[in-house]
Amino acid sequence: MKISILLPYKENFSPTYPGAVSIFLNAVIKKSKYRKFITVYGNTEYKKIFPIKYKNISISNKILGLGSQTSKYIRNFIRLENKRPSDIIEVHNRPFYIQLLPDGKAKKILYFHNDPLSMNGSKMISEREELLNKCSKIIFNSEWSKNRFLTKLSEIFIKSPKLIVIKQSADTQNININKKKKIITFVGKLNRAKGYDIFGSAIIDILNDNTDWSAIVIGDEEREKLEFNHERLNLLGFKNHDEVIKIFKKTSISVVCSRWEEPFGRTSLESASCGCAVIITNRGGLPETITNGIILKNLSKKNLYDEISNLIKNTKYRREIQRLSLRNFNLTHKNASIEIDNYRNEILLGSNSNKNSLMTKIKILHVTNFNERHNGRLFYNTGKRINNGFVRLNHSVLEFSDRDIVSYYRKLNDINGSKKLNKKFIEVISNYLPDLIVFGHADLIKRDTIKFIKSAYPNIKFCQWFLDRMDSKWINNLKRFEHKLDLMDANFCTSDPKILKINKTKPIYYIPNPVDDSFEKLKNDQNKYLNNDVFFAMSHGVHRGILKKGKFDEREILIEKLKKLTPNIKYDLYGMEKNQPIWADNFINKISKSKMGINLSQGKPIKYYSSDRFAQLIGNGLLVFIDKRTKFSNFLNSKEIVTYKNINDLAKKIIKFNKNDKMRKKVARRGREKYHKYFNSKIVAEYIINRSFGINYKKYYWE
Repeated sequence: MKISILLPYKENFSPTYPGAVSIFLNAVIKKSKYRKFITVYGNTEYKKIFPIKYKNISISNKILGLGSQTSKYIRNFIRLENKRPSDIIEVHNRPFYIQLLPDGKAKKILYFHNDPLSMNGSKMISEREELLNKCSKIIFNSEWSKNRFLTKLSEIFIKSPKLIVIKQSADTQNININKKKKIITFVGKLNRAKGYDIFGSAIIDILNDNTDWSAIVIGDEEREKLEFNHERLNLLGFKNHDEVIKIFKKTSISVVCSRWEEPFGRTSLESASCGCAVIITNRGGLPETITNGIILKNLSKKNLYDEISNLIKNTKYRREIQRLSLRNFNLTHKNASIEIDNYRNEILLGSNSNKNSLMTKIKILHVTNFNERHNGRLFYNTGKRINNGFVRLNHSVLEFSDRDIVSYYRKLNDINGSKKLNKKFIEVISNYLPDLIVFGHADLIKRDTIKFIKSAYPNIKFCQWFLDRMDSKWINNLKRFEHKLDLMDANFCTSDPKILKINKTKPIYYIPNPVDDSFEKLKNDQNKYLNNDVFFAMSHGVHRGILKKGKFDEREILIEKLKKLTPNIKYDLYGMEKNQPIWADNFINKISKSKMGINLSQGKPIKYYSSDRFAQLIGNGLLVFIDKRTKFSNFLNSKEIVTYKNINDLAKKIIKFNKNDKMRKKVARRGREKYHKYFNSKIVAEYIINRSFGINYKKYYWE
C-alpha cells in the first residue's frame, strides 16, 4: 500500500518556516493509522524537515519561469510515481495539479485550503466539474469553502459524498485559565484585509483606557505599511509556530478581525485551543473555527473597542468564554486524522461493506414505465411486480415513471421530452440520494446523464432489467440492452445470457418473470367449475392496446392448426380472430374461467425466454403448456408444467389433461405453489439487489 501526499510547489515542509498546510499535515499524519504507508512529496529549501517520511523533488535550471518550474515539479513527481505507483495521491491546495496528473490506478484526492474560486484550475464551472470527474474525494477546510466550490454547479453535487469538509486542527493545551495574563494578541499579516488598521486604531484606545493590559502583534507586511505605536504594544514581527502557541497560552483575548473572506482561519482555531477569549468577524469560514467566542457582524473601530472593553471589565464573562472554548474544542488533530482515515478506508476497502445483507435497508430509485397515463390498463406488469418486491423487503422505494414524464412534458424544443426527463431525473437524485438506481427499459435516460451522476455520487449502484426478446430477429432490443450495459453494476434479462451475443463488460444475470401475491391471486387448480378448457391471449403491443389493422402474427397459424387437431376443446382466445386484447382486471376475469393456458411467445423458442404471460398463467393456477425448447423444465418438472415438442404433441397433451381433470388440477397446483415459492417478486427483487451490490452469499433456485 502506498499513499502519496503532494504539497504545493515551494511549500516548506519544515518547522523552520512552515506553511499552514505543512503544520496541519505534520500533526495529522503522526496520528494516522496509515502513517507507515504515507510519503510526503515537496520542494523544501530548508534542511530541517518535519519527522515524517519525506521525498524532496529537486528541480534544476531555476532560471526558467515559475510555470516551467511547476511543470518540472509535477513531471518529476510523475516519474517517481511511475517507478512505484500509489494507491492514493492526495494533492493539497493546487487544483490544476489534478489536471496534470495522468490517469492511473491511483485514486486522486484534492484538498482546498483556500477559496476554490480564487485558484487556478477551479475558477470556472467546467474546471470544477472536471475535478469532480477526476477526483475520488475533494476535501474542504470549511463549509464556506465547499459552498464556494458549489457556486453555480448543478444541485446534484450539493450532497455528493465526494465533497467532504475536514477542518484544520489543533490540540487543546493544558491551560490554567486563572493564570492567563492580561494580554490581547493579534496574529497575521499587518494589512487592511486582515483588519489590522481597525485593530491598531482600537488597541491604542484600549491600552490608554486600561493601563494594566498590554498587546502583542505577531506578523509583518512588506506591501502595506500600517504603523501603530504604544509603550505596551509589542510588535514582534514574524515568529515561528511554536513561539506563537506559547504566546497564545498566556493570552487572555485574541482578535481575528479580517475583512476578507477567510476560507478557515488558523489563528482563531489555535487561540481557541489555547483557551483565549476569541473575537472574530463574520467572514468566510471564521465562524467555523470556534465553538464559543464573540462574532462581530460589523467590523468597525467602535464595535471592536466595545467588545474588547467588555471582556476586560467583565472578568467572569471572559473566563467563562475561555473555559467553554477549551471544554468544547473538538477540532483536534486526532479527530481530523480519524476523518481523513475514514475516507481512505472507503477508497482502499470499499464503500459498500456495510450493505452485506438485506438486513440493511436501502433507498431505491426505480426508473421504469409505471403506466399512469394508461389509467390502470397496464397495472399488472413486471415492473410493478419487481417494485412490489422491493417494498416487501422493507426498502425505501421511489417510483420514477419515465414514459409518463416524457409524455407530459413534450414541447416543440423537446419533442420526445428527453431533456426534461433527464433534468428531472438529476433533480430527483439530488433530493432523494438513492443507494441503488434500477432501470427497466428506461431508454430515454441518457448515458451522459448516468456518467454525470456516477461522477457526483460514486457510491450509488446502478442496474437494469430487460424483459423483451433479444435474439437475431429482435436486434434493436439487444442494442437497447447493450446501450447502458457498461455503466451498470449488474444487468438482468429474461433470456439465458449465454445465448446472447454480447461482449460482457459487466455481469449479466437471468431473472424469471416473477409472480406477485397481490396480482396472481386465483387458484384455478381448485376450481371445479371452469367454462373454458384452454386460454390464449396475445397483443400487437401493450401500449397500443388494440389490434393493428393489417398486422399478422404467426402464432395465429399455430392456434388455428391446434384448434383443428382438438375439435372438442373449448378455447378462449384474445388478440386474434377479431377479439381485441384484454388487460388488467378484464384479463384476470377471463383467465379465471379457464382450466389450462398456452404460453406461446413470438418467434422461435429460445432458452428461458417467455413473456410475463407465463407468470400470470402459472401463478393463477392454470395448467401451463410451454415449448420444450425454452428449457423451462430445468426449473419446473413434468409434475408442475407440461412441455411439448411440436404442435401434434401439444394437441395430444391438451386432450389428455382435458379428459383427466384430477391430474390437471394436481399438476397445476404443484406448478402454482412452486412458482410462488421460488419465483415470487420478493425473491426476484432480493436477487436484483444482491447481485447489484456484489453480494453472493445466497444461491437462487434458477441459478
